[in-house]
Amino acid sequence: MVTDEKVVYGTEDLLTSLCDSVTRVLNIATQSTVHYSAMVQRITKVGLKPDIGCFVLFDGGFTGLVVLNFGKDTAMELYERYMLHMGMPKSELAGSHTSDEVSNILGELMNQIVGDFTGKIRRELQTNITQNQPKMLVLTKQVMLNVDTPLDRPEMRRVSFYTEKNNVFYLELAIDRTEFIRLHEFDAMEAPDPDELMDMDHSSPSSDSSSAASQEDNDELLKSLGM
Repeated sequence: MVTDEKVVYGTEDLLTSLCDSVTRVLNIATQSTVHYSAMVQRITKVGLKPDIGCFVLFDGGFTGLVVLNFGKDTAMELYERYMLHMGMPKSELAGSHTSDEVSNILGELMNQIVGDFTGKIRRELQTNITQNQPKMLVLTKQVMLNVDTPLDRPEMRRVSFYTEKNNVFYLELAIDRTEFIRLHEFDAMEAPDPDELMDMDHSSPSSDSSSAASQEDNDELLKSLGM
């Protein structure tokens, strides 16, 4: 039986896909169980909140801003589990969430999360989005963000996540209202192995020049956000 009903993929579907990327990457990277609430909040502003806020902008097929906000206990739990899984002795781990190492690891994890998400967008929606390098800030107070991008009809959501120790962190998404409508059937590309992606990420060379360029990009992005 032939049906003319079109499959529509909207904001909540994009949000669910993003949340699934968060749990997928963190569960593998930390070898623990992270899950998210079945309830989502509609919000009117997106912001960075203490103790560590991380954000990334994406553009292309659609435009948006993703924020992850971690309390210090949550940040330390994820950092420690990740480093121990990578074989680092517990005695050599950072002892405070204000350590640059903690921010760097959370930034690396967010980069993997958004990379997983953008890969799914290419495979499942047949469009492309690009991302900037995630920015991590250790905060003592809340900072609101204004997205300097053409969001004509912005929609904003907040989702609560829970770690294995029941620590909480939050994902906030600001995105232009959009819908993807499937015109005809197609076969989605095969998803890459997440362990291979992590291995590739660790094997990527780094240099002082790239670090300097990243700092310049960071300063420019913060300036564009009015910070």
